[in-house]
Amino acid sequence: MRNRILLISFFSFSLFILFESCSSEEQINYQRYYVNGKGLYEQHCQNCHAKDGTGLKSLYPPLTDTSYIQSNKNQLSCIIKYGLNTKIEIAGKEYHAEMPANAQLSDIDIAQLIVYIGNSFGNKIGYYDASEANADLKNCKF
Repeated sequence: MRNRILLISFFSFSLFILFESCSSEEQINYQRYYVNGKGLYEQHCQNCHAKDGTGLKSLYPPLTDTSYIQSNKNQLSCIIKYGLNTKIEIAGKEYHAEMPANAQLSDIDIAQLIVYIGNSFGNKIGYYDASEANADLKNCKF
């Protein structure tokens, strides 16, 4: 009985390793971006947008509005890098506080932040890499 349990455990563990090693490069990068993005969020965004992305009352907007995040995916890199000094409407509510620029962040930092924000707080936008951030930053209209 004990040998059977050990054999089943070993077989299960082997299957787990096999499936994990079959992860695509995009899946691995997604996981890496998400974890790094979480750290960047805590360092640069959490103070205003809260740990759970709910924002700060009527001062700073929430990041929990999946429709806004989804429909503005290509503008998020511009907002993060260059800030925002115009009103913004999310879920029918206007926000007027200025968002400071984060000009020191690289394209990969911005992509990692977008992966974290875009896949947390109820959002599900999927993978977004540094080349997409770079292309979106070239098209910023501020």
